[in-house]
Amino acid sequence: MSGLRVRRIGPLASIQDQGRAGQLQQGVSRGGAADFLALAEGAALLRQDASLAALELAGIGGLFEATGPVRIALTGAPMQTSLDGAALAWNASHQLQAGQRLEIGAPKKGLYGYLHLGGGIASEMLLGARAIHLMSGLGKAVAVGDLLPCGVDRGREVGLGLQAEDRFQGGVLRIVASFQSELFANDVRARFGATAFKRGSRANRRGVEMVSDGAGFTAAGQLKFLSEIIVPGDVQMTGDGKPFVLLREAQTTGGYPRIGTVLPCDLAKVAQAQSGTDLRFCWVSLEEGLAAQAKHDKQVKALPASCRPLLRDPAMMQDLLSHQLISGAVSADANPFDSTDNHSTDTNSGDIT
Repeated sequence: MSGLRVRRIGPLASIQDQGRAGQLQQGVSRGGAADFLALAEGAALLRQDASLAALELAGIGGLFEATGPVRIALTGAPMQTSLDGAALAWNASHQLQAGQRLEIGAPKKGLYGYLHLGGGIASEMLLGARAIHLMSGLGKAVAVGDLLPCGVDRGREVGLGLQAEDRFQGGVLRIVASFQSELFANDVRARFGATAFKRGSRANRRGVEMVSDGAGFTAAGQLKFLSEIIVPGDVQMTGDGKPFVLLREAQTTGGYPRIGTVLPCDLAKVAQAQSGTDLRFCWVSLEEGLAAQAKHDKQVKALPASCRPLLRDPAMMQDLLSHQLISGAVSADANPFDSTDNHSTDTNSGDIT
């Protein structure tokens, strides 16, 4: 079976897809990739469906050996990458042959990089998805010696590149009011939108701490709430008014108050922010938020059309012989304007006659 054998791996690497919808009543949050856009980018580069599973690499990569021919794509936080010692382009698709070794290092910026296989990673399905969800006991961390098996790969195209959206350096997070926002006084909400935050040191796939100078952001009677449903993007306050942006693997219910909800299309900025990265919140109306999300979804659908052939150095191309470099040949002695010349060229066969 074609796939990648894990020879070295970081401690937080996991197989992820778009997660499990409809399991909240069972106490299982949706989960899935920290950066959903990276899944769509990899699918576009390999001309396959974005629902397929990929390997999420958190903060460090690993070493992988191909057990057979396999197409790959690399997306998300750009990481130092090489194939048998030769550098590989990020945000691109490539061909690996049996025995070749792919090495992925630390990210140059951002946190989560993604390794996609042609046909996706055909790991075990659990509750309708392949996404590892360790807090719920679904699946296990990827370990040395594991095989990442390819699913059925119906594509052949490689050597495509993509100009990826830069969501690895923080920035503005658009936030809409939720049903608990009114619990926060108007001046508290205004101050929240005017405050400069940094990504704190407490972060994982469940949520990210936001730190700032000055007083916290508290709601009236905020320690007396009953637990209510949680969704990714909710900005939940601790007892001292410190905000946490909840991510894909957040708990399903919570009793701490939530000042609002970050748009899904901006969550990757939170997940990909390294410690100390600058972040700000910008209040938008529900109508503005829906329009922004619709624009993002339209751009995601257009990703396949945005892929372009890589400009590559022929001396570094592992698959050089698979390309048709010459479609015909000519004779140096023949007169190209004389149809009766004995040294004509058979353009169908490529042979000199």
